[in-house]
Amino acid sequence: MLVFIHGAACTPAVFTHQLSAFPGAVALALPGHGAPGGAEDIAGFADAVEARIRAEGWRDVVLCGSSMGGAIALEIAIRGALPLAGLVTIGSGAKLRVAPAILEALRLGDAGVLITLADAMFATPSATTRATMIAQFESVSPAQRLADFRACDAFDARERLGAIAVPALMLVGERDVMTPPDRSSFLADRIAGARVEVLPGLGHLAMLEGPEATNVHLAGFVDSISG
Repeated sequence: MLVFIHGAACTPAVFTHQLSAFPGAVALALPGHGAPGGAEDIAGFADAVEARIRAEGWRDVVLCGSSMGGAIALEIAIRGALPLAGLVTIGSGAKLRVAPAILEALRLGDAGVLITLADAMFATPSATTRATMIAQFESVSPAQRLADFRACDAFDARERLGAIAVPALMLVGERDVMTPPDRSSFLADRIAGARVEVLPGLGHLAMLEGPEATNVHLAGFVDSISG
């Protein structure tokens, strides 16, 4: 089953198109993003996701994480404590640097940074997509938004990728300015058997901006690892 993990300052709503396309799929709300509690690092989020999967008794899980969610999925796969069926990242990487100016603006509560981030999520942002993303960001507390981006900035799995032993697919928008395609290529080069697919004309949240293309690759990957 597909289990989707959203990114920093986002909610499960970023996977709306995937939930309608894949019956039985689940999009998790991370702690502090609609679920109780909060977390301050990728390891803490990974703990929460692992606990939820165990509690639900889900089997044959394919983790699919966007951006920070991809980092969480990578962390879980590296640990190897869950018997995953597969791993997908969308616009993610082994190290997720965040510009100091973004972190400072989030720390100061500068509302303008939410507009900047919303526009950075898409190759061709519109007034509608901007408003949608800002509404998502505002549903997450300012403290958790800052914690999310600090968690991203601190994450570095570059030397641990060799521990991943499950089928893996890296999806990334051709015009992703948050985590450019070379970050996904780095992952695919260092995870045995992994491959990368660059989605033409799409930005960071490819699953929202180009759901058809994203879903075709997801479906193909799930089919390829199914018995």
